[in-house]
Amino acid sequence: MDEIASLLEPQIPGLRRYAWALLRDDETADDLVQDTLERAISRWHQRRQDGDLRAWLFAIQRNLFLNSLRQRRQRGQQVGVETLDQVAAPDGHADGSAGLKDILTGLDALPEEQRSVLLLVGVEDLSYEQAARVLDVPIGTVMSRLSRARERMRRFMEGGRSAVLRRIK
Repeated sequence: MDEIASLLEPQIPGLRRYAWALLRDDETADDLVQDTLERAISRWHQRRQDGDLRAWLFAIQRNLFLNSLRQRRQRGQQVGVETLDQVAAPDGHADGSAGLKDILTGLDALPEEQRSVLLLVGVEDLSYEQAARVLDVPIGTVMSRLSRARERMRRFMEGGRSAVLRRIK
């Protein structure tokens, strides 16, 4: 078990970043990382010894994320009363994190396939080959999805700036 822990521990920060980028909620992201690690440990015997551990972990995490999305769609989203405290007032002022919010909004607007590729390659610095293994698609598909994702993000960000300029005029 110590050997497994020593191999998994360095992967946790990357798993957390990817989970947060997918979910945008610290608690839910931590739960996803924990579920990923539990799944990896319970299926450690199925791991290919010569395979890429990082790609294997990201594939597990992505599959768990997609499964939870399917379940949420079937059940509908559940929210508690405490969620009302997090709703911004309609007359809220813009803060310094507006640019980050724009980027996150743009990421949310991407189809899941493009968002996953953009996060894996752009944020987690996986190679095209590793991302292809995580997503279980050909490398060419990774490259085309990444290209489309980057283009959509570019248009989204440019559209946001031009909309602001039009309001000022």
